[in-house]
Amino acid sequence: MTLELTVGPVAHGGWCVARHDGRVVFVRHALPGERVLAEVTEETTRFLRADAVEILEASPDRVVPPCPYAGPGRCGGCDWQHATLEAQRELKAAVVAEQLQRLAGITRDVVVEEVPGAKDGLGWRTRVQFAVTPEGGLGFRRHRSHDIEVVDACLIAHPEVEAVGAEQVPWRGAGGVEVIASSMGDRAVVVKPKPRRTVTVPPLDVPASILLESGKGRTEPRRGSGMLREQVGDREFRVAGSGFWQVHPGAAETLLDAVLSYAAPEPGEWALDLYCGVGLFTAGLAEAVGRSGAVFGLESEAAAVRDARANLRDLPQARVERGRVEEALDRFQIERADLVVVDPPRSGLGRDVVERIATLEAGRIVYVSCDPATLARDLSWLADLGYPLTDLRAFDAFPMTHHVECVALLSRD
Repeated sequence: MTLELTVGPVAHGGWCVARHDGRVVFVRHALPGERVLAEVTEETTRFLRADAVEILEASPDRVVPPCPYAGPGRCGGCDWQHATLEAQRELKAAVVAEQLQRLAGITRDVVVEEVPGAKDGLGWRTRVQFAVTPEGGLGFRRHRSHDIEVVDACLIAHPEVEAVGAEQVPWRGAGGVEVIASSMGDRAVVVKPKPRRTVTVPPLDVPASILLESGKGRTEPRRGSGMLREQVGDREFRVAGSGFWQVHPGAAETLLDAVLSYAAPEPGEWALDLYCGVGLFTAGLAEAVGRSGAVFGLESEAAAVRDARANLRDLPQARVERGRVEEALDRFQIERADLVVVDPPRSGLGRDVVERIATLEAGRIVYVSCDPATLARDLSWLADLGYPLTDLRAFDAFPMTHHVECVALLSRD
């Protein structure tokens, strides 16, 4: 079914909103204000999903997508290649503002800031996860589909990722392939074999560690150590295999600066870094509070805890333990803190963690979020518990996609 639609405002997730016969239509590949022909891709009793397949009246913000795989029915990795970078950031800002207003009752002007290191919004992704066809070709899932768009290159992939040449060779027996390039020149390829299949690793264009993923995301080196080094300021961090690290080359330093600016840690203070990963924010906080203060980090992934302890070995005032925040604060008898930094997964903190953090009576909470919807939900709960939003910054850490990174400051009433 094809509909002629006048496109309205942007919605969270890379959509714009239109209406047809009283029902909402979520439209991809469109921009606000455009008139389009849209092909319906999904229908429910409450709304439709559709792809704009022909632009009848174009927005002045529309451009030709730089990637040949972008467009209706093609690669689902990018959402906004058809918009200028300035327009992309305005769309993301509108989404953050709308989520804050709708879910938290917060009215706020939002500006999405550029993150250095992604000229023209391309060549920034230092960790790329490929899907694999039955024949061993690499590509990406089409939007809301298991179908794979095979590619010979990805324009948002970092040049050092593309230098591996993974898309040019077959990966028979693999269920997934991740290619990683670190800021210090290390490369790794993480291969997830299909069940009961053996993967023959093809020759690559440049040297790289090869890791095989076993059960529950654990990786075992087949060639090389699989240890990646990342540089932020004067400090070096190690990240094992496909462990979490910001994928934009400028994001780690940008977010660290934003967190420390909001947290304003003072010598002698007691800080918590929850969901601390390999210790990026923990290190910055520990350097600021000094030997007279202390930082306690919590992380649920065993490999990340090992990496964090290695990364922080020169900072005796920093301690990292393994555990889920929901139970570990009680297990380690954490009753108070001067400041708290949280960087949860996309699902956010959730009510139980929000309520437990509020009992710590910290003077300030810094919340790092990659999802404006769960951020707004948690901000609403924190405000009810005496921690209203004081300030917020948003960063374009994922150009060409709908994703946006936010850093929020909450101060105790």
